[in-house]
Amino acid sequence: MGRLRDWFRRTLDSSGKPTPLQEGEGVWLVLGGGGLKGLAHVGAWKALQEADVQVEGIVGTSIGALVGAAIAGGAPPAELEERARSVRPRDIARLRRRAVWVNGLRSSSVLRASPLQEYILASLPVHTWDELRLPLQVNAVELGSGETTWFGVSARADVSLPEAIYASTALPVLYPPARIGDGLFVDGGTGDALGLARARDLDAPRILAIDVGSGGTYDAAKIVERGMVAIHQRVFSIQSGAARRVMVEGWTGPPLALIRPQLDGYGSFDFQHVDYFVDEGYRATREKLMELSPESEPSHGDETELDRREARSRS
Repeated sequence: MGRLRDWFRRTLDSSGKPTPLQEGEGVWLVLGGGGLKGLAHVGAWKALQEADVQVEGIVGTSIGALVGAAIAGGAPPAELEERARSVRPRDIARLRRRAVWVNGLRSSSVLRASPLQEYILASLPVHTWDELRLPLQVNAVELGSGETTWFGVSARADVSLPEAIYASTALPVLYPPARIGDGLFVDGGTGDALGLARARDLDAPRILAIDVGSGGTYDAAKIVERGMVAIHQRVFSIQSGAARRVMVEGWTGPPLALIRPQLDGYGSFDFQHVDYFVDEGYRATREKLMELSPESEPSHGDETELDRREARSRS
């Protein structure tokens, strides 16, 4: 996609071609939480690969931890996209029978842990921190202390990669907490749904953050109609969204580019919209890259499938 002004500009050699970025000149990705809406990260990664953006590390939360681990482990973009588009409810969401019994309120979760754990194992190209091709850190919140713990390279690594990813994705009420050592851990978004501060603490020279959390307003009546899980998820979204806005508005760290796909109005488990989530992540990221590099309109030879679909829709 050419040179990206300010952010991703490479020095030109004598022939006018861009030279490779040196270590410490690239960008760290921050991938946020948002349930299935986080499959937008897959489309975003595709756009970044097409633009040849040099990524030096990843900070992920919840679904961002899962996608980030797959990327850091070297999963081919096409394989990552195929798995994202083919996910079905049974792959990750199976009801715990006890949750619907008379004493179901004492159940630790509505859904079983094993389907999500199996999906994580199948999604990761590697299962140890040492095998990752990019530095990765993911977070989870210890239920007892309420403190956020970071797992990964240069952080806590005494737990396997799949275990850490499950802990980061264990949405309270929906999935049972992850037991790691003496602690019980829940979804990292409980404390920090968009790890900007963590990337700053890791001395990221530039940060490109993808926020897939919900914003805007919703039809409250429809949320209530869907039941207590939908209500809980909406409250969780409101709280994490407020924290993200405060962080972004008061940002004092390294250069930050924020990508926010248009996902308002969608739920965390809208399986029927996974194709849209992937496509919208691609569109929003591509748009941001063009904004950063207005002089580099794609040539006819760089035309993408999205370009072709848009052209057909206008004809």
